[in-house]
Amino acid sequence: MSAPSRLGRYPVRRRIGSGAFATVWLAHDEHLDSPVAIKVLADNWTGDLHIRQRFVEEGRFLRKVESPHVVTVYDAGELDDERPYLVMAYADQGTLADRLELTGLSRAQALAVITQVGRGLSALHDRGVLHRDVKPANVLFRTIENARGSQVVAMLGDLGLGKAMDMSSRLTMVGGTPTYVAPEQALGEALDPRADQFSLAALSYYLLAGRQPFDHRSLAAAEDPAPPPPMGIDDPAAEAVVRRGLAKDREDRFEDVAAFTAALVDALGGDVDETPAAWIPVDPDLATSARRPADTAADTAASGGTAAGEAGEAGEAGEAGEVSGQVATGAAGGRRRWPWVAAALLTLAAGTGAGWAAERASTAERQVEDSTGTISVTVPESWTAQVDPEPWTPIEDRSEQPSIASGSREGWNSADAPAPGVFVGILPGEKLPSRVPSHPECGPSRGPVFDERDGDDLMTVFFYDCPGLDVTVERVIRLNQNQLLWIQIRSDDRGTANRVLDSVTTFGV
Repeated sequence: MSAPSRLGRYPVRRRIGSGAFATVWLAHDEHLDSPVAIKVLADNWTGDLHIRQRFVEEGRFLRKVESPHVVTVYDAGELDDERPYLVMAYADQGTLADRLELTGLSRAQALAVITQVGRGLSALHDRGVLHRDVKPANVLFRTIENARGSQVVAMLGDLGLGKAMDMSSRLTMVGGTPTYVAPEQALGEALDPRADQFSLAALSYYLLAGRQPFDHRSLAAAEDPAPPPPMGIDDPAAEAVVRRGLAKDREDRFEDVAAFTAALVDALGGDVDETPAAWIPVDPDLATSARRPADTAADTAASGGTAAGEAGEAGEAGEAGEVSGQVATGAAGGRRRWPWVAAALLTLAAGTGAGWAAERASTAERQVEDSTGTISVTVPESWTAQVDPEPWTPIEDRSEQPSIASGSREGWNSADAPAPGVFVGILPGEKLPSRVPSHPECGPSRGPVFDERDGDDLMTVFFYDCPGLDVTVERVIRLNQNQLLWIQIRSDDRGTANRVLDSVTTFGV
């Protein structure tokens, strides 16, 4: 869609991000003179009552909570075409996943984040809401100004999987991120706040040890997790707290999230920096949203392309994954600032995070599979920062189909801030299409190339010199008389793209 001049009463500055389910715009609240993020349901889902209900419920869940550590929903409404929208707090400091791309946190910073996220979860639980998807990409940072200067506040976002506790015993879709999901959640059992405690404990392990507690490739693997390896933090008391939070049997965990965080704070010395200093200098261009409507085209061009072109590509390609609460941040529009910020952060973190350096240097590969066991693909370990094994709904078809997405960070498959990753999904179709999604932002392309492998017809197009990447690959395979397999790969080099492309395997189709 083209950039609107206004959404409701809010003048729009630019698009922050988009995906198959929603688009998020940076706008300005003229009444309060403040930037806001407005999340709008994609127009192709307006008639899908299930998707529409999930979208509206997220706003209702968030609106129930009054906490500085849960993303605030200020307003909601409908556009003239009946698409709902949510007006949310704008997180100018990006996400925890963004920060961890650069370096690990100091122990004091990690404890501050864990404590604040814990408070957000407790606020949700007090209002009868479970989050069900605590992970780095859903922890947002926002700058606040007071007499002591600029501080960072950690907030929970994206309640797309959130559920009211009185709904947790009903039949519902199993969801969550395998590395962080509690066993009872992976099994589809009735949930209580101890499921979120498990996820917070997994996040705590990651922040303190510099590596993930589990190597789960699917939700099925999270159903019966083995004990995580030693954290190697030379603090037995703190490690004992984290391990109790990660207990497979929920009865062995702490009674609630507040008890878990209090025990961890006590084990680490009982001192929490409640207002950590801002670790990313505020970019005035990102933090200021007030602009004249006539500046919209210039803003869009400065952000790397026309909003219409980018949104249109997402619609044509049917990118897997929803633009969720964490997209309401400065990260997507602010990718250009990371290189010069990285030097300051690495200097700040000198002498800390050795585990992070080893983790980032790993060149291991991992096989990931979708939740139905239909698709598997082998990717570099660095491409598993965000794994989504859940089914997708192709744009032209309203029934769910198996899919797997795995990327190097949240939002890896966005048009404005691409990063290495792969999406593989099944879609209905009797023959190969005449074209694949175009990538006008890239340089020259090669293809389409038609071929046959193992009895399957396939078509492949390579796009080179893509922004932030070396190559983007689109491949469509005819699996049988009425099913196609769509593969999209974004990679820093052609060799890795080829290996990932050739590793895709399907079962039972």
